[in-house]
Order: sequence, then C-alpha cells, then structure tokens
Amino acid sequence: MASAASSTAPLTTTQTMRGVAPLRTGQGSSFFLRRLHSLTGIVPVGAFLCEHILISNATAISGSAAYAKQVAFLAGLPLVFFLELFGIWLPIAFHAIYGLYIWYRGEGNTISYPWSGNWMYSAQRWTGGIAFIYIVWHTYTMRFTGIDLHAYPYASFGKVQSELFVTPLFLFYVVGLIAASWHFAYGIWLFCAKWGIISGEIARKRFLVACTCFFFLLSGVGLASLATFRSQPLQTIEPGTAAMVHHAPPQERSVR
Repeated sequence: MASAASSTAPLTTTQTMRGVAPLRTGQGSSFFLRRLHSLTGIVPVGAFLCEHILISNATAISGSAAYAKQVAFLAGLPLVFFLELFGIWLPIAFHAIYGLYIWYRGEGNTISYPWSGNWMYSAQRWTGGIAFIYIVWHTYTMRFTGIDLHAYPYASFGKVQSELFVTPLFLFYVVGLIAASWHFAYGIWLFCAKWGIISGEIARKRFLVACTCFFFLLSGVGLASLATFRSQPLQTIEPGTAAMVHHAPPQERSVR
C-alpha cells in the first residue's frame, strides 16, 4: 500500500500536474522514513494483502472445508505470533501512521490541476484511510474477539459469515476491500515511478493500465469470496458443534 510522500523542495508545474513527486536524496531521516514507508507498502504489507485476498480468502470459493484448511495451515506456521507481529501488524501500523502524517503535511491540487493523475493520487490518500480502518476492524474482530481461530480453525467460515450476514457490515467489507485493492494497486505504480523502476511517459501509462487491471483482479476475487460467504447457509461457530465436527479432519472426529 505504497503512497507518494510530500517533499520540502518545490515541484515543477509538470510534476504537480502528474501528481507524482520523486523521492529526493540528501534529506536526512525524513528521506529514510519516506523510503521505508514506500517500501513497506509493497513488502510486507502489499504481499500480505495479495496472499490474504488471492489465496486465503479465495479458498472460500471452494467451500468451507477448503477455507478452514487454509486457516489451519496459517495458524500452524512456526512462531506465528511473531510472524504476524513483525510481518503484518507493525509494518501496517508504521505505514498507516506515517502515511497519515504525510497526508497531514501534504496538499492536494485536484482543484487547481484537475488532471486524472491528481485525482488518482487523492483517491490513493482517501482509500488508504478507509483501508486502514477496514484492516483494523477485520483484524480485531477475526483475531482478538470471539472464538480463537488459531485453536478452532474449523470455525473460521462461520465466524466470517457472522459478520457478512449483517448487511451494513457486508457493505463495509465491500467498500474496505475495494479501497484496499485500489490503494495497493495504484501504490505499486507510485512505488515504481518514484523509485525510478519505470521511466518515460509511455512506459508509465502502460504500467498504469497493468496496475489498473491488477486492481480489478484483486477486487474481483475478493468480492467473489465475500459473495460465497453470503451464499452459503450460516454455520455455527461454537467449539464441539456438529458443523465443526463435520469439517474436522478424521483424527479430530475420532477424539470427539
């Protein structure tokens, strides 16, 4: 979820109209923090978003058993708490907090220069805020409230359903998913443009098309997953219930 950083140096008219200010050297700790902010938006935050939408959530399309198996796999990773802490929570917190600082210090120019690049950059800022609220809510409710999915991964499908069956929360998930997908997809374009990975107007325009297609892929798979949760009968999520026994592996069924 990389986003562009504001700079103390003045922008040229061309740079302002394009809405992308290049990262500059020789600016001390602020330059390092902007670099780190930009990088964490791609790895690990962006990588986690891709895995969460394109792999973990997408398994729900194959049914509750496949989704539970994926949750059980992730919960069984070694040192999973530290993987989440240093690979997800802290990078997201830094990226979001410093991103809000950049937003506070920056100035939009969509009114003075209403070009598409500036509007997309403004959308990048707003979707970042929406995505952060969405991620905090989703992480808190799924990870820290109710039944522990690390201990009972076969209750995961039902726990997600318990939120998505509430229409306002379902709509919140839809908006949050689309915001997170756009923020990351366009953030890839900003990252490559600001780090000099792509250069030249033609190359940037073509890469922007590719990033837009990636946005539709992310949001499309995510929306299909949400629709799957809503289309299936609501499952119980209490430990030891029939629904959980039905989806548990053979060794767990024998214990019960």
